[in-house]
Amino acid sequence: MPIQLEIVTPERLAYSDEVDSVVVPGTLGELGILPHHAPLVSTLGVGELRIRKGGSEESFAIVGGFLQVRPDKVVVMAETADLASEIDVAKAEEARREAEKALEGGYQEGADLAAARAALQQALMRIRVAERRRHEGSRRR
Repeated sequence: MPIQLEIVTPERLAYSDEVDSVVVPGTLGELGILPHHAPLVSTLGVGELRIRKGGSEESFAIVGGFLQVRPDKVVVMAETADLASEIDVAKAEEARREAEKALEGGYQEGADLAAARAALQQALMRIRVAERRRHEGSRRR
């Protein structure tokens, strides 16, 4: 029996379908959710969200937000959620270079330094998720 999954960001509904399982990046580690999971509310970290449906798996690069598990539905409310197959790796690499340049630039205000670190972490995670998906796709062929 599948469970309904919705992934929403401030801009859009990124995903809505019935799935067999979902693994989300919690702030303290990964959380696996199957149908009939106990109700739960948790914060999300930065990482890969994996969805299993039938024999296939899809991945999203997730940045922050909240997770709500209800008896009939899992709702992921993320700051950003990018489907791995739609991530522009060249754009993510450019964001990584810009963040690294900002960090190498020497003294910065605390907020600027934190923003540069967060941007670097997000860019590296998006690259990793996209490349993992690309690598797995080439192995299946």
